[in-house]
Amino acid sequence: MATRAEVRTVPPQSAVQVNVQRFSVSKVVGRILFWLLVSLIIIYTIFPFFWAVISSITPESELFSSNTRYWPSSINWNFYQYVLENGAFLNALRNSVIVSVVTVLIALALGSLAAYAIGRMKFRGKTPIMYLILSMTMFPQIAILGSLYQIISALGLFDRLPALIIAYLTFTLPFTVWVLANFFRAMPAELEEAALVDGATPFQAFWRILLPLSAPGLVTTGLLAFIAAWNEFLYALTFTQSRARTVQPAIASFSGNTQFDLPWGNILAASVLVTIPLVVLVLIFQRKILAGLTSGAVKG
Repeated sequence: MATRAEVRTVPPQSAVQVNVQRFSVSKVVGRILFWLLVSLIIIYTIFPFFWAVISSITPESELFSSNTRYWPSSINWNFYQYVLENGAFLNALRNSVIVSVVTVLIALALGSLAAYAIGRMKFRGKTPIMYLILSMTMFPQIAILGSLYQIISALGLFDRLPALIIAYLTFTLPFTVWVLANFFRAMPAELEEAALVDGATPFQAFWRILLPLSAPGLVTTGLLAFIAAWNEFLYALTFTQSRARTVQPAIASFSGNTQFDLPWGNILAASVLVTIPLVVLVLIFQRKILAGLTSGAVKG
């Protein structure tokens, strides 16, 4: 009787084959759909940059041709030559580097201290302060444009690099504080307690223990702040004229042969040159960025 019962519970061989076949087919279809979605996302994100690069080396006679070509008949470097020989653009490029680097350094220096205090210390009103800082990151830039213009004009900083640094700190500093505070909060409390037991001051525990451990967060936050400062257009257009102009309004000010002619080739070549440093920085610090984006997700 036991033998018959055991035999009855065994499914037929054909049913097992059907289940395996259904499982393999669904798995293959799911994998195909997954890679199809990934391919569409890659094409959607990379194609605009690819088209800008191809258009920047396309001869001007083919640039506005009705026949779409995904590769030019001949390589044309005239647009890049014009951009690299343009003194105003090179000066704007230098200004962008100075403003972005100084903005990031100040934001990280002040933001790490504020983030340590908010993330590790206990005091009244910490939660409202955090939400206030978060609201400042969501505030539209144009809403404070008028007040910033009055402050910068009163300080005599119009068309000077410090004007842009002050303006860019209004959105990079709150973002830095908010992100780094989560990193410091996620660190084990035992590390700081051990340093304090050994006689270290809170600042020494921050400088020698916690700050080195937050390197992935510093790199990620600094790079995102650098990209935001590098690509900013509204403040750069409002607070500068010629001497302190950065690359974004400098590219927008390119003029053609006539009043209604836009030099798209020169604009695309300059845009590619401006984008390359960001791509290089992301490739260099990609491991730090990945670690920074994931380390704050799990509390240690």
